[in-house]
Parts: sequence; C-alpha cells; structure tokens
Amino acid sequence: MRAIVGVLAAGVLSMALAGSALAAKAYRNFSAAIYVPVGAVMALKDPKVRDAQYQRITSQLKFDKVYLEVYRSGQFADAATLEAVKKFFIAKGIGVAGGIAYSAPETGGQFNTLDYEDTRDRQMCRRASELAAAHFDEVILDDFFFYSTKSEADIAAKGARSWTQYRLERMRQVSDELVLKPARAVNPHVKVTIKYPNWYEHFQALGYDLDQEAKQFDAIYTGTETRDPEITDQLLQQYESYLAFRFFSNVRPNGANRGGWVDTYATRYVDRYAEQLWDTLFAKAPEITLFNWADLASPAPVAPGDRQAWSGMSTSFNWDDMARSSPTNTGEAPGWARVAGYSLEQVDKFVGQLGHPVGVASYKPYQSSGEDFLHNYLGNLGVPVELTPDFPSNAPLVLLTEAARQDPAIVTRIKQHLAGGKSVVITSGLLRALQGKGIEDVAELEATDRRIAVHDYIGAYGAGRGTSLNEAGRTARDVLFPEIRFYTNDSWPLIRGVAEARGVPILVMNRYARGALYVLNIPDNPGDLYELPQPVASAIRTYLQGELPVRIDAPARVSLFEFDNSTFIVESFRSEPASVGIAVTGNHKLLRDLVSGEELPSVPPPQQQDSRRRSGPPEQGTHTEFRADVPPHSFRVFTVR
Repeated sequence: MRAIVGVLAAGVLSMALAGSALAAKAYRNFSAAIYVPVGAVMALKDPKVRDAQYQRITSQLKFDKVYLEVYRSGQFADAATLEAVKKFFIAKGIGVAGGIAYSAPETGGQFNTLDYEDTRDRQMCRRASELAAAHFDEVILDDFFFYSTKSEADIAAKGARSWTQYRLERMRQVSDELVLKPARAVNPHVKVTIKYPNWYEHFQALGYDLDQEAKQFDAIYTGTETRDPEITDQLLQQYESYLAFRFFSNVRPNGANRGGWVDTYATRYVDRYAEQLWDTLFAKAPEITLFNWADLASPAPVAPGDRQAWSGMSTSFNWDDMARSSPTNTGEAPGWARVAGYSLEQVDKFVGQLGHPVGVASYKPYQSSGEDFLHNYLGNLGVPVELTPDFPSNAPLVLLTEAARQDPAIVTRIKQHLAGGKSVVITSGLLRALQGKGIEDVAELEATDRRIAVHDYIGAYGAGRGTSLNEAGRTARDVLFPEIRFYTNDSWPLIRGVAEARGVPILVMNRYARGALYVLNIPDNPGDLYELPQPVASAIRTYLQGELPVRIDAPARVSLFEFDNSTFIVESFRSEPASVGIAVTGNHKLLRDLVSGEELPSVPPPQQQDSRRRSGPPEQGTHTEFRADVPPHSFRVFTVR
C-alpha cells in the first residue's frame, strides 16, 4: 500500500512542481508563503469558500506558496480534500507544500504536545508524517514538535535522567523513527523542514535540539514572531525578529535556514505586525511565511490599534497609504492581508541592495541558557549582535553572556582569545557563574551578593576624575546593579554608577596577555538597560562595537542593523521621534537614504575631551559624523557616499 501511495504521490508532485513553475515570483528578493491550518484546509474543500477566500487575499497580498496542513490537535485532513485544495492552488500558479502541527487538543488554554511514550500518540505522529509525505514533496513541522507531558509512562522512561536529557534523547529518536523514516518510506523525494519557535533559550528543556536534531532534518525554519514586548507572556523584545533568524542561520548555514514565520497575534497596534515582517527580512530571510490563511482571508477589516500618538506622522507604516494601496480596487476594507502585502512591498524595494549582516560576535553554546534573551535587550539598545553556536575565534571582540557557562572549556577559550591580542566582553552573570572555575586566572574580579541602586553615572578612560554621563535636565531613576569587586590599578572601571558616595562599575577592563577583558554589569532587571542615560548607552556601544564600521548615538529602543557593503538600517521602536547620531568609520561626505533618496551631509564631530577623561576608548582611525531623524516605529536605510 505504501508503495502505491508513493507512486501516486510522485505523479501528483510532478504536476505540483510544473504548476508552481508557471507562477511569476511575487517579490524580487524573497518568497512569500501562507500557512493553512488543517481547519482552514477542510473549509477550503467548499468551492464557494475557496473562491471567496482566495479572492479576498489576492486582492490585497501577493504570495508564492501555501503550506497545507494535514494534522493539528487531533484533527486529520482527508486525502480527497488535500488533493482538491492542492489542485486549486496549482491551477492558480501557486506552489504547494505540506504542514504538520504535532499538538494535542488544548486544555485550559495551554498548549499540549503529543506524549511520545503513549502508543496511540506515537501512531498519530507516524500517521501524520506518512499522510503529509504522500501528498507533498516538501513538508514543514509547525513549532509544536516539542515534548511537555509528564505522564506515568514518561516518568518511568525518564528514570534517573534529568527531564532535559530525557527529552533531548527521546525527541532525536522520535524525529528519526516516527517522522523522517516513515515520510521517506512513503515518498523518497520528500524534504522535511523543522520550524523552531522564538523561545530558543529554553529549547533543551522541552526536547528541542539545535545541535543534533536540527541536522537530522533537511532544513530548519525560524519563528520570528515577537508580538508585543510588554503585554504578552514571553515579553520578547522587538530585536529578536532579526536576531533569531541570524542565530538559526548560524546553526544551519549555507541556506539551510529556509525562512522566517510571523503571525498576526498579540499586537496593540498594526505597526508591530509590520515590524516583525521587516526585521525578518532585514536578517536576509529567503522566504517569509504568514500565519495564517484564515486570518488573512477574514472579511473583517483590520483595526489600526493604539497608534494615535504617531498616526499623523510620516512613519514607515503609513496607515492611509496602506488603506488605499491594494493591488486591485475591490472596494473592500483592508484586512491583515493588505497589511502584510504593503509591508512586504516596502522592503522588497531595497532589501536586495543590502549586503551580508554583520554584528558583535556572541557565542551561545548548544543546550545553553542564562541571562535569558539578553542579546535582544542589547539589540534594542543599538548594539548589532551576530549570535552563533560556535565560538567565533576569528572575531576581534567576542561577547559572552551567562549562557557561555555551559561550555566546559570557556575559560580556556577566553584565555586563548586574549592571548591572541583580541578582546572579550563577559557579562556580570557569566562572571558570577565562572567564579571558582578558573576566571580568577584571567582577572581577580568578584560579583558579590550585594546590590547598589544607581542613579548617577561617570565615564573615564584612564586615570582622572572622569566626566558625567548623566543626561542634562533628566533625573535618572534608580537602577539596581550587582556589586563587582575589583583591585584598583589591576582593573580599570571605564563606566561607573554612583549612589550616595558609593560606586559600582558598569563596565570594567582588565588587560591579559595581549588582549583586554571587559565585564559588562547587567542590571537585575535587564529591561532597566533602557533606563540608562543615553551617554551611558553610547559609551557601552563604543566599547562593544570597536571595529564595526557604524555606531549610533540614540535613545533606547532604537536598533542598528549593519551589513558588509556600507549599508545599514536604523529602526526605532519608540512611540515618539528619535534624533540619532551616526558615526561611520572613514572620511565620507554624505549618507544617502535608499528609500527616500534624501542625502544627509556630515556634521562636525562632538567636542573632543581630554584623553584621560573621555567616556570611551581612544578612537581607531577617523570617523565621519551624521545626524538623522527617525519617526516613531519606522526605519531608515542608508548607504555611505
């Protein structure tokens, strides 16, 4: 029976590939796909529903492909419906692929996974894989392929292992025995992609494995949905829509990270949805998947949301332009599909002119966590980050957070990097984790149990009284920092926090061999990084981005995306305009805005301070200064001339 199904599937797949080849590419620089959950697939078997929903979406959005889901939460699609819906899209010149969401029915609003020690659930897992492979040459797993049950069978199978170790080992077996082998037995041509979600810090505890499992599959996909950073349960920062794709692209390089995935949920204003789409494509995703078909096809008009504070400004997402920009004049009110279409059309105009993304090299070992999602707070502070699961030994500066403690050789790696004349920045969380484990051989620093509430800031490179890094006219609120003990003249505090005649280093330096070790003190609440005075944040950026060609001087929640061909993007997630200083290495006359065509002339550099009292290190080479205004929730794209 499987052999027969395989032959039939191969014939149908040939038709699918031929049909999709006829379609014109929707966008010049990336592909766009729509994910169709199994409930929506079953609804599409009605020709009237199918025609109406297709017309609603295509009047507002161009797309290249659909993923037709075969299973979710106990519901399977039937073969006849899958073939009918697939045939419909092929006739329209739309590529087709399959999808699976390995979820069990929800209880109490919580997500439930299949229990992979349960015989019935294992059979369902295998059945879904075989069904998808019988109808499609390409299959993607939605991000429910983790393991959260703790049944009596799970407890017995776990034994003396930790839940993390048990689940990692079990899910490698499940991937091979219940997903990949059954799919390939039905259809030897099938390519299976696993989509990983946005909560990468906690993957290993639920059986998601970026090390071995990610390499079992033909490709991976990135969940870049970050939604609202303040009202959702995860509190993911906006920068993660960019950083997650870059990180997973370093997990599976050379194009094996196939794309980014964004949904329409948990946004207080429509611009937040657009930002997730933009940032995914700034990371150079070759494909973007929109979740999901039902939301995009809904006849309900999309609401602008809570955007009154900037509704009258010329922002990157212009509500009025979007509302009147549908490709076809149907007279219908715009929906989520038009928001997506408008946002993708904006980025497609320039993303092909961007080079390869670059940033501060940061090492996060496989199966690690610590100072969770800190890189995204730093990204929202204007520090571009390139996160990698392999130690970047060739980078002139490496940033290490507490997650690096999972590497048993991390102190040796730090020493080797410093001995090579390079720099290492470790966070206060990593300093604490490495105490008593060899970091004392590099620098006798100690993260104590005491905390100091800081409200004044001083910067100084070298001996001297330093200069204030407070903002004129603004009283900073107290920020709680761990106390870091250091030996005077062995280590040098470069940025200090002060409160009632007591200080704590915010950034401290210790020289080792030919290199320099820096410790960046992270507040107890990493969100308090946004409360730092702008001169403090600017000084931190100066040290961390030493050899990157572009730096910004901006308030918090303004991000910088750099590329290797003299292009860069400044994006503001603020609800008011931001005035941004831009320093570019070398001598330049103009910055050209690739979207508006505006050319910005250089401006005189800030007044130079005495070298003993400056708030940043001595500059390497020359820099040209520019200043740009960035509207709320907007981006500007520049190239240097």
